[in-house]
Amino acid sequence: MNNSFDFSSFSKQSPKGIFVIYINSIIKCIKVTWILLFLILKDFSEISDVRLNYMYAGVVLILVFLLIRAYLVFKNFQFKIAEEHFILKQGILKKTNTSIPLERIQNVNFKQNIIQQVIDVFEVSLETAGSSKTEIAIRAVSLEKATALKEIITKVSKKNEEIDYTKESKPLIHVSFLALLKVSLTQNHLQSLFLFLAIVLGFFQQIQQIFDSLGNRDLLDGFIDKNTNAISSSILIIIICIIILTISALISSFVRVFLIHFNLVAYLKKDAFEINQGLLTKKSIVLKKQKVQSITISTNPIKRLFGISFITFKQAVSGKINVKKNKLIRIVGCKRNQVETVKSSLFNTAQLENSEKKRTDNYYKKRLFFILSFFTITLYTVLVYVVDSLEVLYSVVVIAPLIIFLILKKVEKRYYKISESMLLVGSGLLETHLTYLEIFKVQNIKMKQNIFQERSNVADLILQTASGKIKIPCIHFNDAIQIYNHTLFKVETSKSLWM
Repeated sequence: MNNSFDFSSFSKQSPKGIFVIYINSIIKCIKVTWILLFLILKDFSEISDVRLNYMYAGVVLILVFLLIRAYLVFKNFQFKIAEEHFILKQGILKKTNTSIPLERIQNVNFKQNIIQQVIDVFEVSLETAGSSKTEIAIRAVSLEKATALKEIITKVSKKNEEIDYTKESKPLIHVSFLALLKVSLTQNHLQSLFLFLAIVLGFFQQIQQIFDSLGNRDLLDGFIDKNTNAISSSILIIIICIIILTISALISSFVRVFLIHFNLVAYLKKDAFEINQGLLTKKSIVLKKQKVQSITISTNPIKRLFGISFITFKQAVSGKINVKKNKLIRIVGCKRNQVETVKSSLFNTAQLENSEKKRTDNYYKKRLFFILSFFTITLYTVLVYVVDSLEVLYSVVVIAPLIIFLILKKVEKRYYKISESMLLVGSGLLETHLTYLEIFKVQNIKMKQNIFQERSNVADLILQTASGKIKIPCIHFNDAIQIYNHTLFKVETSKSLWM
C-alpha cells in the first residue's frame, strides 16, 4: 500500500486545480449564455465603439470574478480520512461538511479531460449507492496521490484487507482499434443519423437567423426552393443523399465509440473489475463485485457475426437514476470466453443454464398485436385525412409484414429461467438482452393482474432491485405465484449482503 501521503489531516488539491476550476467555470458560463452571446454578435457590426468598450470591460470583469471564485473554491476545498470516513469541507459563503463512511463508497473513479491531461492531474470521483450523481469530485490531484487515496478507500473486508490495484496483471479484455471498428458497425445507426440530422437542422436555423438579421431571407428561400426542385427531380441525387447520410451515420457511430471506448482495457482482480478507457476524457473505474446488482449481456445479428457481445454492469442506484444511465458501466467488444469469465466470476450459473426455458403466455403476443394494430389503424386514418389520398394505404403491404415480424421477434426473445439462487430474464427486439440476477438481491416483488389478464389466468411480475426494475410480463398465474413465493423466501432467509 502507498503510504507516501497522510490523509489523516486535511489536505488540498494540487494548485493546478485553480486552473481546472477556472476553465470549467468559463465553459459553464458560455453554456448558459451562448444564446445571449449569439444575439449580441450577430449584430456586431452595428455596435458603437463606446458600447464595444463596455462589452470588453464586462467580459474582463466576468473573467476576473471567475478567477477569484476559482481560487476561493480551491482554498476552501479540503478533505481527509478519519475513523473510516471520508470527510470533506467546502464552500465559499455557505460552508458545508460532508462525511461518508468508506464502506458506503461504491466506486472510486479516475478521470482526465483534455485540460487535465495537458497539466498532468487527475480527477478522482467518489460515488455512493444512494446518489443520482457523483457525490464528491476532487478536480486536480497527482496520479500518485490519487492512487494512494484509492488504495485507502477501496478496502475489501471489515478486517481492513486491501486490494492491490497497482499490481500488474494480464488484462481480461483489451479492445483494439480494429475491434472498436467492429463495435461501431454494430451500433444503433438510426440514433446516430437522427443526431446528425438534429445538428444539421440546428445549424440551418442559425443560418436562417443570420440571413434574417442581414435582411436577405428571400435570397435564402429562393436558393432552397431552386435546389429542392432540382433534387426532387433527380433519382440519382436522392440516392447519393441517402448514401451520404448513411456514411455520415456510420462515421458518427465510429467517432462516438472511438472517443468513449478508446484503448479499453479491463482487468479482473480478486474482488473487483478495473476498467480503463477514453480518448479526450480518460476514465479509470474500479467496480467491486459485491456492488454489482445484475449484469445484462447484449448481442444482435451483426455482433454475433463478429463474435462479440456487450456486458452492462448495473449497480445500486436511487430514484430514477437508471433512466439517465448514470451508474451503468459497460464493456464493449467482449468475446464469448470473456463473457463466460465475467459471469463465472460474479455468479454460479451452472444450475441456471441447465434450467428449463419458460416463455410468456400467448396473451402477451395477442396484447402486442392488439396495441400495434390499434396504433397503425389510427395512424393511417389520420394520414388519409391529412393527405386526402387513399394511395397512402399501399404502404400497408410493406408495413404490416414488418410489424408482424417485429412482434414475433419480441415474443421469441421474451423468456426466463430460474434456479434455486439465480434468475435469467431474456428480452429485446432487434437486439437480444440477457439479464442475470441473484434472487436474494431483490428489494421487493410485485405481481400485477388486470381484468383481461385475470380472464386469461396470467400475471406480470415486477422485481425491484437496487439497480432498477426487472419485469417478467404475462406468465401463467401459477408460475407467477411460485416465483413470487420463492423470491420472498430467498430474500428473507439469505444472510448474504446485497451490496
